[in-house]
Parts: sequence; C-alpha cells; structure tokens
Amino acid sequence: MKIKTLLALALVCTFSASAHNLTIDESLPIVDVANYGEIMIKDDDITYQKWSSQDMLGKVRVIQAIAGRSSSKALNQPLMAAITESKFAQDNYQTTSIINQDDAIWGTGSFVKSSAEDSKNDFPWSSMVLDEDGKVAKAWDLKEESSAIIVQNKQGKILFVKEGALVQGEIEQVLALIKENL
Repeated sequence: MKIKTLLALALVCTFSASAHNLTIDESLPIVDVANYGEIMIKDDDITYQKWSSQDMLGKVRVIQAIAGRSSSKALNQPLMAAITESKFAQDNYQTTSIINQDDAIWGTGSFVKSSAEDSKNDFPWSSMVLDEDGKVAKAWDLKEESSAIIVQNKQGKILFVKEGALVQGEIEQVLALIKENL
C-alpha cells in the first residue's frame, strides 16, 4: 500500500511541476493579446498595441510570463538582474515580460497596470506585454500566481522552460543558452 501511495504522489508531483504545455525544441503556441497588449513609449507617453507571440522571432528571447502579483515578479528577479548585468546586444537579444493582469489580487488591476508601465519606463529596451484577460497563461497552460521563464532561439524554438523560481544553476544555464544562441 505504501509503494502505491508513493508512486501516486511522485506522479502528481511530476505533473504539477510541469503544468505548462510547452516543449523543448518546439515553438510556443501562437497567442494574440489585444486587450492592452504591448506597452510602447511614444513621445514620453505610454501607448498600447496588439501583440502576438509570433512577433518574437528574429532575436534570442527570455520570456518571463508572470501573474500580476509582486510575489510572482520577485520569483525570478535574480535572473532578470543577471540578464541586465550581462548587457546582451539589443540587436540579437530581448527580454519579453508578459504580465497576466487577470491573475492579480482582486482590486489591484490598476496597480498592476501602472507597475507594468513604470517598468517599461525603467527598461524601455525590454518588450512588455500587459495581458488583461490572461490569454497567454491560458494558451500556454501556465500555473496561477507564478512566474514562467522560457528561453527561445531566433527561429522561435524553445530552449528552456520552467515555472517557479530558478535556482542558481538554472540561472547560469539560461545565461549560457543566451550566449550560445546569439
């Protein structure tokens, strides 16, 4: 009886650790975000434009898909700091942050929006997408209240994917993948 229980628990843990439907060496499922979308700066003003996952081809990317919660943003802040410190060439590399406003604490949607806009002002070279309806999280089957990190090559193939906080070895792996694929 104990062995069956342990096997069942191991099986549940395996599936819960990889809730997403993303696969290494495959492309991301195509998704479009029209409600808000990509945050742009035009003449010192914030604007929004429709965004599509297909827009991410042509550069090596680290995609950070996060719930609209400060705790989710903090999960992979060490990776974001390491990427900023690495100063990858902007013509070959870009970070894309996708903020799921639909996965925010009730009543905080306007704070999530203003925080995303502030982040765009702080990091104007980064691609930032505000997803009001959570379309990306639904299309990619991402966990709620979390952060997913995806590394994609210039052709759009997934090189790395993990939901939750990356440990130091995974941060080093992500940085190495970026360098190898520039």
